[in-house]
Amino acid sequence: MKFNRLLRSVTWLSCLFLITLSTTTLHAEEPVGGASSEEAARRENLEFRAAICAHHLCSGLWVVGREYQRTPEEVLAQDIAPFSYFGWADDFEYEVDEENRIVTVTAPGAPPRSARYTGDQGSSILPRGASDVFFQPVAVPRNLPDAASTAWPMGDQGATDPVPGVDTEAVVAALDWAMEQDDQNTRAFVVAYRGKIIGERYAPGWTKDTPQISWSQGKSITATLIAILIQQGLLELDQPAPISEWQGADDPRKEIRIRDLLQMSSGLDFTNLGFRGPESLIADNEHMRVYFDSINVFDHVVNQPLKVPPGTRNSYLNSDPLSLGRIVHDTVEAEGEDYLTFPQRALFDRIGIRSAVLETDAWGNFILSGYDYLSARDWVRFGLLYLNDGVWQGERILPEGWSEFVATPAPADASKNYGGMFWLNLPPRMDRVPKDTYWSAGFMGQVTMVIPSRDLVIVRMGPSPGDVSVYPYLNETIGRVLEALPEE
Repeated sequence: MKFNRLLRSVTWLSCLFLITLSTTTLHAEEPVGGASSEEAARRENLEFRAAICAHHLCSGLWVVGREYQRTPEEVLAQDIAPFSYFGWADDFEYEVDEENRIVTVTAPGAPPRSARYTGDQGSSILPRGASDVFFQPVAVPRNLPDAASTAWPMGDQGATDPVPGVDTEAVVAALDWAMEQDDQNTRAFVVAYRGKIIGERYAPGWTKDTPQISWSQGKSITATLIAILIQQGLLELDQPAPISEWQGADDPRKEIRIRDLLQMSSGLDFTNLGFRGPESLIADNEHMRVYFDSINVFDHVVNQPLKVPPGTRNSYLNSDPLSLGRIVHDTVEAEGEDYLTFPQRALFDRIGIRSAVLETDAWGNFILSGYDYLSARDWVRFGLLYLNDGVWQGERILPEGWSEFVATPAPADASKNYGGMFWLNLPPRMDRVPKDTYWSAGFMGQVTMVIPSRDLVIVRMGPSPGDVSVYPYLNETIGRVLEALPEE
């Protein structure tokens, strides 16, 4: 209560300053009563589990709920409880504050944790004891006409016009098969060929307009925002990363290039313990901590030391896309533009995307390593931009050759499976899918695949359980789709 009174009694800027100083220790406060370090770790784990569950419940109600309204019980049953990653337990309790759009989850013996829905910035996990975020949320205008009366791909009119040579019945059968695989929990599957949607399927309640959590597909959005700033002449691919904390005379991080960050080759020391289950929700898991701890994610990543020289190690770490996010933030604000509306204005409005909700931490920094929500059709639009090498209806949005860059293996990646914030089919992870395929990929099977040799974009969304690999399933489904298309 004292903390809440402080928040109400100081100015917003003072609150921001005070909270910024203190949040690095809020998560690690010792439990009351001088508990042992083992007991403290157990309670912290419970607290983190409560926090991520609060986030998912909050976003399920009010981000997904923009198009698909569900009760808290339905969100819990469909999005949280079945998946061990999030650590929900039967003895957890939740409270929904409809008026203030706050969800609070309490685990027995641990402090309650809350997430707040702020509107177009989605849901943010709040530090322990806080009742609000520390930035001023803003409405994000969608400067687009009505989709129903606007031609595809800027709108939806004519999106499914037939394409000559396609075996429509075979496409229908392929997607029917895809949706029948109950173990995959697919909520959307869309196929676009030669710029038109030749097949799409949705689980009950989910539609072409429903924003769905896309997880690490957001990394590819970050790459695209960097590309736009390069196209505008504000950044260069091979320049040292313009992050002020790295510019000390003897700081080896000043050698990190934007290219290195895009190729997950920064060399930063950033622990990734994976997301295996509740045991992964610990402060030492620096990579995943951005999803369950109430930290300033940009400060978290740019203050990490270097472990190996830049460009010498390819390692999948959230430090790299979030450092790029910091660069986007600083570059946009240096131009006098609004950071929170920049993605919609600079990218989404230009390619007809209306559903995007990019979530922030409590300080207003996009967590574009994983907390991003888009509809399946909007991901198709994103894929079409890349299929056309960054040109949209005659307008160049991304630098010439950008698609080739992101689809080229990172030099430090011996496996040749990763490019520039996109995954590659080299060597083939899916043997029925062409080798030139590249895709944005997110946790639990979110994918937007671009297949240049077949003029295809394929989107699959829905929370596949971790013990069921999504790639054999995609290999089979896409293989069946390809058999329904004319030979190229």
